Amino acid sequence: MKIVILDGNALNPGDLSWSPLEKFGSVTVYPRTKPEEIISRIGDSDIVLLNKINITEEILSHCPSLKYIGVQATGYNVIDLEACRRHKVTVTNVPSYSTAGVAQLVFAFINEFACHVQLHSDSVMNGDWVNSPDFCYWKTPLMEMDGKTIGIFGYGSIGSRVARIAEAYGMNVQVCTRTPKPEIVNPVDFETMLKTSDIVTLHTPLTPQTKNIINEQTLSLMKKNAILINTARGALVDETAVRKALDAKKIAGYAADVVSSEPMLKDSPLLNAPNCFITPHIAWAAIETRQRLLSVVINNIKAFLDGKPQNVVN
Repeated sequence: MKIVILDGNALNPGDLSWSPLEKFGSVTVYPRTKPEEIISRIGDSDIVLLNKINITEEILSHCPSLKYIGVQATGYNVIDLEACRRHKVTVTNVPSYSTAGVAQLVFAFINEFACHVQLHSDSVMNGDWVNSPDFCYWKTPLMEMDGKTIGIFGYGSIGSRVARIAEAYGMNVQVCTRTPKPEIVNPVDFETMLKTSDIVTLHTPLTPQTKNIINEQTLSLMKKNAILINTARGALVDETAVRKALDAKKIAGYAADVVSSEPMLKDSPLLNAPNCFITPHIAWAAIETRQRLLSVVINNIKAFLDGKPQNVVN
């Protein structure tokens, strides 16, 4: 059994071990793979593991031995699933592995907007406190989260975790979701969520219906002191519209771990935007999160080889 990992540096830049995969066969790991290198690297493989490598009909037609593609992530839009069905290639993903990490980053963003820790630490390190005539000072208005309203768009595993954390902060939670659940105390429609939330956080999949769902028109519904957070998919927001809203102070801030094109483009409208925090898709990057992901990847392969595939997406 030949196993090839096409972009191993994403999941494992060296702090995890691929060795558990060796019980299934020979393992070849490529840190990164260019599109023109894919066929030569996997043409005779049985199992391919990848994160963000596109697999097309053309590629599959050159891989007669391929039986299984394991996506080392939750999203699998990089794979032509219909082509995989025609070629009898099973495709699996890893759902819900990053729930804790993503929810944690959401509140790292919220706390930064509320407390401005970096701003004040930099001020202290620059000598401002040493030279202050008072025992305390603040550089910008601060915010207490208790009593604030958070609107959660999407209520899967991450959205529901965010809701529980928000409740612990004393926040008022309202949820907009297409799938009603009995535990949702305060369900609202999308427009109401935008109009009444102090913080809006996005946790919905990217679909034709949700692409650019945050745009100039929907941003105009939000409070001027509202904060928007996107840790789901970059294309949920029209980034040019977000930049315009920030420049015009139509919203108070934007934070995202994802952008519409990754890595970020040099001409991204979000670069150097005011009141904007962007992290380079790190919500899943904690070693505990990636180890959990790798463990499920290994279990997915074992289940497939045992004839009982799990987490199949095609």
